[in-house]
Amino acid sequence: MARRVISEREEELPVSTIGELIKITEESKGIVSLGPGEPDFDSPKHIIDFACKMLREGKTHYSPPGGRTELREAISKKLKRENNIDLPPEQIIVTCGSTEAIMLALFCTIDPGEGVLLPDPGFLCYKPTVEILNGMPLSVPHKESDGFQFKTEEAEKIIVPEKTNIMILNTPSNPLGVVYNKKTLEEIADFVTEYDITVLSDEAYEKFVYDGEKHVSFASLNGMDKRTITLQSFSKTYAMPGFRVGYAAGPENLINAMKKVHIYSSICSPTVSQLAAHMALTGPQKCITDMLKEYDKRRKIMIKRLCEIDGISCVNPKGAFYAFPNISRFGKKSLDFSKWLIKNAKVATVPGTEFGRMGEGYVRCSYATSYKKIENAMDQIENSLKNIKK
Repeated sequence: MARRVISEREEELPVSTIGELIKITEESKGIVSLGPGEPDFDSPKHIIDFACKMLREGKTHYSPPGGRTELREAISKKLKRENNIDLPPEQIIVTCGSTEAIMLALFCTIDPGEGVLLPDPGFLCYKPTVEILNGMPLSVPHKESDGFQFKTEEAEKIIVPEKTNIMILNTPSNPLGVVYNKKTLEEIADFVTEYDITVLSDEAYEKFVYDGEKHVSFASLNGMDKRTITLQSFSKTYAMPGFRVGYAAGPENLINAMKKVHIYSSICSPTVSQLAAHMALTGPQKCITDMLKEYDKRRKIMIKRLCEIDGISCVNPKGAFYAFPNISRFGKKSLDFSKWLIKNAKVATVPGTEFGRMGEGYVRCSYATSYKKIENAMDQIENSLKNIKK
């Protein structure tokens, strides 16, 4: 018998359908894609210019595993000023995007067999990351009937108290676009205190909230700074996904553990990216306001058009840059519906099941694309669905 080469851990990971859909989209002509999970804006010019200047000056060497001092100091000030989180630079680690921060945080907080409470639907990397680490994913259903808000009663149904150490929160949410209201967060705070759970609060979309909503950082709630690792990113806020820089802030012992492991993963976030991130924080902030205004314009037209299509309903997203329309009345599974749209409407979406079991009956549509493309996509979806039986 041939010796095993690929690990069981890898073989047991779910196969993402996004790759298949991307391949279909690339090979088909005239497809309008509503699939992007990144800003369609270029990084602001002043950030790019500064990064180029730093490269010309030879800033091409390693940085400390915890992150450059000047960047961590700027992040510390930002967290206090904007998030009401008062942590010193020593309790911050700079990472290769917030996705690496998720991996490092879970690596340092769970052992094999231990449970992690996850939102379902939720960001597609949460569950596989827990599984890679041989943890136990505990998916908390987020229901349309509840406005996709987190419900502690749902978490209580699935928690394994003696084995559950971690909960992942994501607000504003990918893929739901939901913003957890303060009442929900306070209920979660009571829940995690009762069960003595540490929280990973993924706030990558913190700047993109609409309709008068306000983003509240979980660690800003009374006593939660002692049990929360706050994860944030430059990828969405400053349209810098290719720079690969994010950060985590939290209790000293947890951040120190993450710094220790960081040496064995990527060592550090790219030096030039950290310098660019420092410029992003300390330079002009108008780019955020401009993007927010444009996203809001796109959001409104996408939701309006989706809700006008017979057979589709959609909760109005209050954050991020995604809509999560309910397509269950058409009698197709999410993956089949996405494939049908590509073939018949020439529009690419992401099946809701990419984000968990509760995503069945939904697709994710990103409005991180041009207003004109959104209009075209809505026209094509509406026209094609007139010929499908519900």
